[in-house]
Amino acid sequence: MLDETMVIVLAGGAGERLFPLTRERAKPAVFFGGPYRIIDFVLSNCINSGLRRIFIATQYKSLSLNRHIRMGWSIVSEELGEFIEILPPQKRVGEHWYLGTADAVYQNLYSIVRERPRHVVVLAGDHVYKMDYSRMLRFHQERKAAVTIATIEVPVEESQRFGVVQVDERDRVVSFQEKPDCPVPFPGAPHLALASMGIYVFDGTVLVRALEADAARETTHDFGHDIIPALIGEVPTFSYRFYDENKKAAKYWRDIGTLDAYYEANMDLVQVNPEFNLYDPEWPLRTYQPQAPPAKFVFAESGRRCGQALDSIISPGCIVSGGLITGSVLCPNVRVHSFCHIDRCILMPGVRVGRHARLRRAIVDRDVFIPRGAVIGYDEEEDRRRHTVSDQGIVVVTHDDEPLVREIDPDALKVEARADGPGAQGAEDWRETGPVEDTDDSGQAPGSGRSD
Repeated sequence: MLDETMVIVLAGGAGERLFPLTRERAKPAVFFGGPYRIIDFVLSNCINSGLRRIFIATQYKSLSLNRHIRMGWSIVSEELGEFIEILPPQKRVGEHWYLGTADAVYQNLYSIVRERPRHVVVLAGDHVYKMDYSRMLRFHQERKAAVTIATIEVPVEESQRFGVVQVDERDRVVSFQEKPDCPVPFPGAPHLALASMGIYVFDGTVLVRALEADAARETTHDFGHDIIPALIGEVPTFSYRFYDENKKAAKYWRDIGTLDAYYEANMDLVQVNPEFNLYDPEWPLRTYQPQAPPAKFVFAESGRRCGQALDSIISPGCIVSGGLITGSVLCPNVRVHSFCHIDRCILMPGVRVGRHARLRRAIVDRDVFIPRGAVIGYDEEEDRRRHTVSDQGIVVVTHDDEPLVREIDPDALKVEARADGPGAQGAEDWRETGPVEDTDDSGQAPGSGRSD
């Protein structure tokens, strides 16, 4: 069954609601949980499910995503007919770019048909969850379905954001409403509705016919709006109830499509018992791991707090130099200098934080330099003048921003002077680790030289 199945991951979304994190990269390429990118979760699901024939349809600002796939996901055997390949828009069928989710697959029918798959699994590349797709494929075959839709129970009041599925007693789909104003509750549970997860299994021939018919009509060329509703009355269409491999009491599936949802999902990971488990050896989560040294915490000396991280995720290559990290996520190769406090923040790779900076409830984009004495997340009015701020007050700091820099407390400067005085350890650690302590903090921090 698995060797007759092909996967196409839709990874071309612009992720407009995640702006400015998606200013230079596609949404699936946004970092999540430290070393990962969002697309790593769906690709890990594929590999853990035994699916190794994977096309990834990209479009919007895909350079960093393409590089990540090339460097981190060359793990299959071409000799065995396996592949993980990127499909950029090729304009094989017209002069336009992808017009919708269905059109993205239609424009790549040439590549799909050449593989002659019996089943095609269509996935979104921008969701975080754990799922064994082989279970869904078995369900698809056992029910003799032509189309199977993965669904999850959601509260009725939240279901207007999804495609809502109505089923009979055998889980056969009898109606499908895309983002309805009045969702149909799940039978026997008036407070719940069955929401589509954007995960589909198609018989190969059914998918080809449906896409060709849709391309000939004036539609939005979207699976939820057009393809699925058109097929329900024509072919056997079933709902597969999401079986969560995350092994928690509540099912975990997140479309982290807004800044607040993205922030909250990351903050969950630093909890003692997070909703999403990164540490299950039975369901490994793969990614590209840069050649970085272990994380390091330095300057345990009189007058200066040793680098500390409490209730936080600290990735390889990070150096916390006499600063305090609480409830935060640090991606690879972050540097936090002395006398800083980073509280409930997400720092992307290559971020440098100068001395005496204070950051709270902030997301700092890749390779951004936070100057000495900067204060972010403490004055909402000032933050909104200088940065993007979400509905819930999360501050997003990018290269173009100019953070507020306040005068440093004289007592703190005295502590700094004593710490940097004769006999201090600073020079020794500078030679060992590189520019850990930029005492003037006046220049642009060194970055990775990459645009994402």
